[in-house]
Amino acid sequence: MLKRLLPALVLPLVLFGAHPASAAVKAPEIIQRAIDGFVRPAYASLHQHAETLTRSMRNLCAAPSQKELDAARAAFSATVDAWSVAEIIGFGPIKENNRLERMLYWPDRKSIGLKQVQAALAGKDPTATDPVQLAGKSVAMQGLGALEFVLHGDGAETLAGKDDPYRCAYGAAVAGNIETIAADVSDAWNKPDGFAALWANPGPQNALYRDGTEAVTELVGVFINELEMVRDVRLKGFFGGSPETDKPKQAIYWRSENTTPSLAGNLSGMDALFQASRLGDALPPDARWMAESIHIQLVNGAADATAIKGPIGKALADPAQRQKLDHFSLVTSSLTTLIGTRLTAEFGLTAGFSSLDGD
Repeated sequence: MLKRLLPALVLPLVLFGAHPASAAVKAPEIIQRAIDGFVRPAYASLHQHAETLTRSMRNLCAAPSQKELDAARAAFSATVDAWSVAEIIGFGPIKENNRLERMLYWPDRKSIGLKQVQAALAGKDPTATDPVQLAGKSVAMQGLGALEFVLHGDGAETLAGKDDPYRCAYGAAVAGNIETIAADVSDAWNKPDGFAALWANPGPQNALYRDGTEAVTELVGVFINELEMVRDVRLKGFFGGSPETDKPKQAIYWRSENTTPSLAGNLSGMDALFQASRLGDALPPDARWMAESIHIQLVNGAADATAIKGPIGKALADPAQRQKLDHFSLVTSSLTTLIGTRLTAEFGLTAGFSSLDGD
């Protein structure tokens, strides 16, 4: 089975000093608010959208038409939006059973996944149309990237007619697999004795979080790691210093025009998580301004990405759109400094290495 090309983003933080203890002491409340106010609703929303996506794909297969194809594509985009919010919580249940890679195999720099999807479509492998059997195949064949190619890649127009029932059947199986993953993760977060209980109840007997510092570290790490991923992997993967160095076909979801909506979703998710956890309340009174600044910058960054419309290739050719991308990059860099340096300093957390920089 293929391994995920992007290494897991790990940014250890170590607690030093005194006044940050407020965050560590309040860890159970902070983490419980994050779980109840963001994590559970985000994965429940993903599950709901994935169910709609599966129904839409089945409707398309049962009665092929342009109307049903448009509906399936709209359901796909809505599922991408929901995933873009939820995916910032890339630890816990989503990491079990290769769920993260099965949900989204990206980046695919050598087009390994693309070739496997194309081979399945060309060979009409019957086992790939069964969600159960598909779940045991390569991670690249069973997630959002695979379904995007089915709905928007070469030959997708045949879905509106009856000439290629296999393509639709495979797409429906992929959608069913996405739904199953979303349901399993949502259920796991809702188990009273599951991962959520471990994260919200740190202690000496806890196998994962021995104290409040480790629990808060996990939360703060979400913001630091995800900002780095969004800027250095997803944005810089296609946005060069000049139009000549752009790589629009390296952009995530470029076929379905969901590149910038997904970036907006990532930042919106971070803002929702920050607000739900009320992490800023643990800051000393003279540092509370950071919480409002973080909120404003996350909202502004999401607005920049949302304002970019149409195919990413055309957006890159438009100076006004490029300016939005430039500002998005600046905002994420500013947030990295604000959260990764200043907020962690207030909490007495010292940032360690990031797997993205090769350390």
